[in-house]
Amino acid sequence: MRTAIVTIAHGRGRHLCRQLDGMGRSTRPPDIHVIVAVDDPELAEIITATGSPAHVVECNDAAGPLPIAAARNTGAQAALNRGAEVLVFLDVDCIPSPDMVARYHAAAADSRHRTALLCGPVTYLAPPNPGGYPANLEHLIDPHPARPAPPDGDVVASTDYALFWSLSFALTASTWRRIGGFCTRYRGYGAEDTDFAQTASAAGISMRWVGGAHAFHQFHPLSDPPVHHLHDIVRNAEIFHQRWGWWPMEGWLAAFHERGLITRAADGRPTIG
Repeated sequence: MRTAIVTIAHGRGRHLCRQLDGMGRSTRPPDIHVIVAVDDPELAEIITATGSPAHVVECNDAAGPLPIAAARNTGAQAALNRGAEVLVFLDVDCIPSPDMVARYHAAAADSRHRTALLCGPVTYLAPPNPGGYPANLEHLIDPHPARPAPPDGDVVASTDYALFWSLSFALTASTWRRIGGFCTRYRGYGAEDTDFAQTASAAGISMRWVGGAHAFHQFHPLSDPPVHHLHDIVRNAEIFHQRWGWWPMEGWLAAFHERGLITRAADGRPTIG
């Protein structure tokens, strides 16, 4: 089964180079690596300079918030056009562990998990030393405590689709087509991955957590709650509520409300100001 990595990138050249470097240490390198450059014409030159064989696909849409959902669909289609049978979506901030691709490939090839949405554990890294992160990151594995992290080689079923995240996940081409991709009504930050998981659930697609499919999320400054994404989050929460009848990102919405950044109606509907 030909396996493809799909990475969406915008203004993260240094992080992408570290990802490509990590990909070069894979025990089973991907057959295809598609990088979608979202409104970032410099990325192609950066990738060429690394000597990576990755394919660069442009996704230019300067009007409004970044079309993250649409860019993921663009990357998936580019991979499918090149013969991909397994799609692995990896956030540009993530460095794969040497066994990540192999673990996902093995799970996707197993008849017990072939039709499932496959998720991998992610470790959030501290800021790097001046020389950068070490080549070997395995000794830093410390998966995010809010997500399952099965032992290496185990694949564990889950019905908690709210835990799905788009930092690192995989699925076969046929399962991708059953889900239908990401809903392109979402733009900017928030909810498009929660929507994707709900769509999978509604289609009767099971979810699995793949032990040993580790990825390492590189440090970058964060705000909690992410106030710089306020407008995106409120708009995307409205779209999600229209589609599924409940409010996503409830922790962030509650924090915005506590800070007086939004008001909320009796049904939870947020309004900025």
